[in-house]
Amino acid sequence: MVTAQDAVSLIYLVDESQNSQDVAKALAEAYMAMHPNVTITVESRPGGTEGDNIVKTRLATGDMADIFFYNSGSLLQALNPTQTLVDLSGQPFIENIVESFLPTVSQNGGIFGVPTGTGMGGGILYNKAVYEELGLSVPTTWEEFAANNETILAAGIPPVLATFGDTWTSQLFVLADYHNVAQAVPGFAELYTANQAKYADTPAALAGFTYLQQGYEAGWWQPDFATTRFEPGLALLANGEVAHYPMLTFALSTIAANFPDQINDIGFFAQPGTDPETNGVTVWMPAGTYIPQTTTGAKLEAALGFLGFIASVEGADAQTAAVTPNGPYLIKGASLPDDVLPAVKDLAAYLDAGQSSPALEFVSPIKGPNLEQLCVAVATGQMSAEEAAASYDLDVERQAQQLGLPGWD
Repeated sequence: MVTAQDAVSLIYLVDESQNSQDVAKALAEAYMAMHPNVTITVESRPGGTEGDNIVKTRLATGDMADIFFYNSGSLLQALNPTQTLVDLSGQPFIENIVESFLPTVSQNGGIFGVPTGTGMGGGILYNKAVYEELGLSVPTTWEEFAANNETILAAGIPPVLATFGDTWTSQLFVLADYHNVAQAVPGFAELYTANQAKYADTPAALAGFTYLQQGYEAGWWQPDFATTRFEPGLALLANGEVAHYPMLTFALSTIAANFPDQINDIGFFAQPGTDPETNGVTVWMPAGTYIPQTTTGAKLEAALGFLGFIASVEGADAQTAAVTPNGPYLIKGASLPDDVLPAVKDLAAYLDAGQSSPALEFVSPIKGPNLEQLCVAVATGQMSAEEAAASYDLDVERQAQQLGLPGWD
């Protein structure tokens, strides 16, 4: 029998996106059903830079929730996890995690998080009904993509959805282009991390910024692009009121939940580059769930138990039962259902063919915090691609110096 002394309450801080909230609630409810002495309350925070600052501030002031959901990769490095988070490297559940994920939540030999949600593709979500109506084919070069956009524009449909009311969504033309950068400049991540390659003087890396400038100048965005937010934008895509959305595939579960009759009209293709022979998808690792060092005692024991559940096949199954998977799980033995969404099958085809690269933030510890603001500035005509790339290089330099990386003195 559970007594009051046995009872433990945890606060789980998660960003406000529907997908993150649904994943967190599904995991919490499944775990609480198995452990009636544990209560997990999901709380929300904003996304983007505002949310990053909230996480950093709460960690710095010792006011972080008992457990929290946050990015893996370079943004995690900026939290200085060795000093702020509980090291999980000695926990048995770490053995359940696919090895390729572990470097994205590691620092100085410690492991600080478990994968939460699925891996994601970064590229172009598109409305297949619009493509079929206009007789278009999936492009494998940027030139073909631009030509498709002109055909769509001539038909009276905005070619590309822009949701700059949520500034974080502005980054995809830059970030999802990384597979193409890696193909054009082998070793770019290492050169970039060592301060030997810059966005402004590497044409392949600069291209993502130029795509934003091209989109603005060509009139690709829909009306009200500067204020449209993420979820209302998904309604435009689902209803065929826009044709393309540069986005991560995590958006698919939100479309499936809100527009179940239209979700099969949504496909996915990798962001096109200059060479059709090397075109492939940029892949994001899942975010993670972490425990701050301020969580101690019975709360820490319960939090470790919850993270162990997340890092299990049962945890993956609990997510699948509640949330449409947007990509592969990074849990050994976890599988996707046979009726996975068509766009996820599109993503899987790139992965199965070996045509993929991890996003830059997972192979380099550096990601400047102001990228989203710079992307918005280019995509709304306030700054040129070259100016934004040069500004981002300065942003990256400050970040690298804060991290104490060699070669940035």
